[in-house]
Amino acid sequence: MRQFGNYVKTKTGTIALVLFIYILFVVFFGLYHLPMEALVYPILLCTVLSVCFLAADFLREKKKADTLAHMLERTASMIDELPEAKSLSEEQYAQLVQKLVEDIAELRTLENSKYRNMIEYYTVWVHQIKTPIASMRLTLQNEDSALSRKLSSDLFRVEQYVEMVLTFLRLGEDANDYVFKQHTVDELVRSSVRKFASEFIGRKLRLEYTETDAGVVTDEKWFCFVLEQLLSNALKYTREGGIKIYMRGEKELVIEDTGIGIAPEDLPRIFEKGYTGYNGRSDRKATGLGLYLCKRICDNLGIGLSAESEVGKGTRISLHLEQYHLRAE
Repeated sequence: MRQFGNYVKTKTGTIALVLFIYILFVVFFGLYHLPMEALVYPILLCTVLSVCFLAADFLREKKKADTLAHMLERTASMIDELPEAKSLSEEQYAQLVQKLVEDIAELRTLENSKYRNMIEYYTVWVHQIKTPIASMRLTLQNEDSALSRKLSSDLFRVEQYVEMVLTFLRLGEDANDYVFKQHTVDELVRSSVRKFASEFIGRKLRLEYTETDAGVVTDEKWFCFVLEQLLSNALKYTREGGIKIYMRGEKELVIEDTGIGIAPEDLPRIFEKGYTGYNGRSDRKATGLGLYLCKRICDNLGIGLSAESEVGKGTRISLHLEQYHLRAE
């Protein structure tokens, strides 16, 4: 019904012209004192023919509109399926659309080329920067002093930031190297915590970990990246006390710290890209990428991610591991 109303609006001029011609006929017949009965039949015949023509034209326009509406849900590559042009103006519009599609395709190709060049550059940079990092780590391993321990801790942070860059680049690709297997939560947590052992010791922070027999179907590398990022954040904002890692229920892994907490107004947005909140703005070193990457990866892994916090008391980050079971292929 709405389509018919829109059609009538587009044909208002034609309908008005037909009505005006009818009125002219009536006026002329009246001026020449011709019998009006002679006018009734031609008018009825013209009316029937006009209605038939408008009905056929409406059905043709409706089919065209339905085709265009269907094409709106498809890609620009379907431009060849545009309805056949019935007039010069429609043909010109089709040519204009074709030109726009070609321009968009050219811009997309250019942007893809720039993006690929950027990815290649930063990928090479990440791998190149790992060489001096490894060299510095070997040098620091031969020393045991307060300064070497501090430098080792800072170097570990640099490694994390480099890994974050590589992870950010990989997430932008269409395909990622996910390998899903059955893992125990204990092995994944121990693997991640081991990397932060020196920082726990150097800053005299407690680590409480309650072992569990829980399992999860996941990709070990990406899951451990999430754990390491969450542990890094917990350590970054915890000055005293410690960090607890435990299962709440059968399928919820919790990382709880005694840090400065997150402001209530910031809590709903901490997983947004680039959002640093009050803590990040005061720290001036936060990028707002860490938790965003964690959320993206968890979505890809089929794992839920949520946060609870109280300012001045600490934060609890939960990984919800209720997901599919690994099936034999």
